Amino acid sequence: MPTTENRLLRVAAARADFLDSGRDGAAGMPDVLAASWERSQAAGVRTESARTDYDAEFDSGSLLVRCARPVLQRIGVDAADIPLVIAVTDQKARVVQRIDSSSSVGRLLDRVEFAPGFNYSESAVGTNGVGTVLEAGQAISIVGPEHFTDALQPFACSGAPIIDPVSGRVEGVVDISCLTQTWSPLMHTLVKSAAADISRNLLLDRSQSQQAIFDTYLQATSRAPRQAVFAFGEAIFVANNPAQAMFDAQEQQTIRNHASFLMRRHAKATDSFVLPSGRVVRIRGTRIVSGGELAGMVVLAEVVTSQRPETAEIFSEHVLPEIAVATQRTSKIAGGLSRAPETIADGRSPAWVRACDELREALGDGQSALVMGETGTGKFTLAAEIFHLLFPGGRSVSVDAGQLNTWPELDDLDSLLAGQAESTLVIVRNLDQADTEGTENLDSLLSAARRADVGARVVATVSDASLDSDLPFRSLLSHFEVAVAVPPLRLRSEDIPAITSMVLRELEAARTVRLSPGAERLIARYSWPRNVTQLREALKHALRKRPVGEIQEQDLPAYCHTTSRRSLTPLESAERDAIIAALAEQSGNRVAAAAHLGMSRSTLYRKISTYGITA
Repeated sequence: MPTTENRLLRVAAARADFLDSGRDGAAGMPDVLAASWERSQAAGVRTESARTDYDAEFDSGSLLVRCARPVLQRIGVDAADIPLVIAVTDQKARVVQRIDSSSSVGRLLDRVEFAPGFNYSESAVGTNGVGTVLEAGQAISIVGPEHFTDALQPFACSGAPIIDPVSGRVEGVVDISCLTQTWSPLMHTLVKSAAADISRNLLLDRSQSQQAIFDTYLQATSRAPRQAVFAFGEAIFVANNPAQAMFDAQEQQTIRNHASFLMRRHAKATDSFVLPSGRVVRIRGTRIVSGGELAGMVVLAEVVTSQRPETAEIFSEHVLPEIAVATQRTSKIAGGLSRAPETIADGRSPAWVRACDELREALGDGQSALVMGETGTGKFTLAAEIFHLLFPGGRSVSVDAGQLNTWPELDDLDSLLAGQAESTLVIVRNLDQADTEGTENLDSLLSAARRADVGARVVATVSDASLDSDLPFRSLLSHFEVAVAVPPLRLRSEDIPAITSMVLRELEAARTVRLSPGAERLIARYSWPRNVTQLREALKHALRKRPVGEIQEQDLPAYCHTTSRRSLTPLESAERDAIIAALAEQSGNRVAAAAHLGMSRSTLYRKISTYGITA
């Protein structure tokens, strides 16, 4: 049906008659439209001031969004010269993603709060291209005065339901919005095609990843009906009845973290480890790869024993050497004898305990070890600490691979390693940062360490991200006999409180400082991409703002209030920090914060979602 000025005038007149006299006034209008006006009126929607509500719990990373994103991006590119906005909502009519082909139309839609997180059901805003599609279960175009509320009449919206091809349920709506005068019937055809493409993606995604996970899970449960079986995926966390009865929620998360760490490099893995409760668990896992990426894993778990193995307690006691001379430092040490020594090797995370055990065994046997992990995970500190626990009379020599790039003389390396120490540890930091010349120097150094007769041990730290590269350091890997993987902080959820307390004690010295419950939750929720190094920086920042007393959420850096892991530009970081500061100043009142920042409420909510702000 063409959009003409005369037709729009007839629709506007019919709407006015409907508001005055009910269904009879909508004579001549399509039944779908008249029924929608009736539902809107019955829901109490006001034509002059309809207002949608915001739901912060919407899922911007759902399967629906993942399957819709390429379709929306393609339309955005193809329609780059057309002033429109493409959006997807979930089955509750909440906008979950929006792509603006036209910033002008986007700003106008911000004013009517058509933005991620906002509810566009008929009961909230009346007849529209989202809520009416969900009510009618079919593709619909709502143009100009066909909208029930006055605020939406400048727009034309074409929406189509997204059908899950497996269940047949409506999963959401894809909507194309523009100004009324630029709408074309072709948009109705385009939106139906887009909905079909998204539905097809839902099927493909399930068949390639989720279906494979479920199939493997069902096979495992049928073969071992009494054994604990877990299925893990991006949006999947399934545990059979024995698993739920055998392990509590925290233990299930520990098993997932450990399995995720183990299976980054291995298609299958078998391992035994200690849960924080002291029970020893053996797991067998298989990972499912789809499109070259890890889609998920299925893990079988069983409790081996309720006794903690002796090796797990190896780092629980640190005997201090006798002190012959009383000094101020001596008094400080003696005064702290009543408390357990600070040691990072005391972690409870199974992957961390495993790394400690493997490194201790390698150093004890005199094997050279390559310690792998993300930046800031404590690789260097862990190696040095374990060595000196094993060899209290030993000495350690630290070499930064980057410094060797310009070190002019390495002729007498044997003298560097000579001495009367019980044993010597040579730690090469950041092995992957050595250039060609540095690699040659390191080759000489490592060869000298291997032929030294003073019980020399060699450890090198390396970023695991560099292991897939062709950097010069790879020629040095033949010097090492053991590889030890150190887990990132985000996979050590049970250790984060203890690590945070230890770092605070290091930083605050004799001051009385503690974390508020809110600050603890914030630290536990953040992903810490730079691991313990970043955690220490965040706590230093908090201590500068609150040197004594209870550290609050707002004392931590702005990035701690986000869940987004993508890198932000300096301008985006400044905007994020300004939003967080405004929210803190307004005690979390988002309407007041939007007014303070001079932006609309919908724009603020969209940016909160974009930056992953949790404040």
